[in-house]
Amino acid sequence: MKRRPISPFSLSFLDIMFCGFGAVVLLVLILNKNTVETRKEVFADLRSEVVRMESEAIVGRENMVEARNSLEATEKEIVLMQGEAERVQQSMLEIEAGLTDLDRETTASIEHINKLKSDLQGLDKKSRELSDEQKAMAKQGSKVHKFSGDGNRQYLTGLKLSGKRILILVDASASMLDETIVNIIRLRNMQDDRKQVAEKWQRAKGTAEWLISNLPETSKFQLYLFNTESRAALSSSQGRWLSADQPEDVAGAVKGLRLAVPQAGTSLYRALNTATLLKPKPDNILLITDGLPTQGRKKPTRSKVSSERRLIHFSEAIKNLPSGIPVNTILLPMEGDAYAAAAFWKLAVDTNGSFLTPARDWP
Repeated sequence: MKRRPISPFSLSFLDIMFCGFGAVVLLVLILNKNTVETRKEVFADLRSEVVRMESEAIVGRENMVEARNSLEATEKEIVLMQGEAERVQQSMLEIEAGLTDLDRETTASIEHINKLKSDLQGLDKKSRELSDEQKAMAKQGSKVHKFSGDGNRQYLTGLKLSGKRILILVDASASMLDETIVNIIRLRNMQDDRKQVAEKWQRAKGTAEWLISNLPETSKFQLYLFNTESRAALSSSQGRWLSADQPEDVAGAVKGLRLAVPQAGTSLYRALNTATLLKPKPDNILLITDGLPTQGRKKPTRSKVSSERRLIHFSEAIKNLPSGIPVNTILLPMEGDAYAAAAFWKLAVDTNGSFLTPARDWP
């Protein structure tokens, strides 16, 4: 059998291949060893980095916990500070309101002080006025109204001026113009200003003023003028009592008396009936008249009235007088009335009063 020819490639190719492969394996082994060592070094470095980072993470977590705790504390402080701020703000509002109130109170206090100053000035002025009045009253004495007469006798013996409620009745009829019938008729036809200055009427008004000036300061009083009717001298005081210690009451009554004009007839019934109309009733009556009445409760039908008829009118009037009241009569007599003095004297005796006829130069 014929042998195949030997080729140089086939003879050592496998060896060459194995040698090459072995070289590659050797190279791989060499390289792999270096790689592993390098990898170990890298791993060691990475592990160290991981450990370091884990440590840093642990520290970071601890710091984060501390930071969270600090944040919570800060938040609590913020809440507390907010509450404190609100409280402070509320306190500021209250302080501002208090300041506003204080400003108002200060303004009011200033106004009050100014008012007090004004009141003090007024009181000082009033005190000076009162001091002047007291000096005048000291000169005047205990009289409630100052009155100076033209005569030398400034007193009336036996006249009772005491009482808690004193009624003064002043005859303001035409007969109070004069003592004689002729002059009465003559003056009756004159003007009112002439009637007001008639001598007898001046005496009657002076007598009434003297009585008022000597009233007890603690008493009540009333001044009524009467002719055919009866009215209060101070018209606004009709039906009520005046106070002797009130200057305006005294001055008002005196002014009304001074302005009165004598006229018409005389009704003593109307005059004494005033005592029944005043409440409470008087406990003393002072009567200023010049004679017996010319009419009773009603207007007479005749133009002339006799002395007997006048006595009847007088008796009817006395019956109308409440019991227990003394009547003190001051008579300014006129001619032709002979029974007047006896009638009024008996009235004084019956009522426990007084009766007198003053001198022409009194008061």
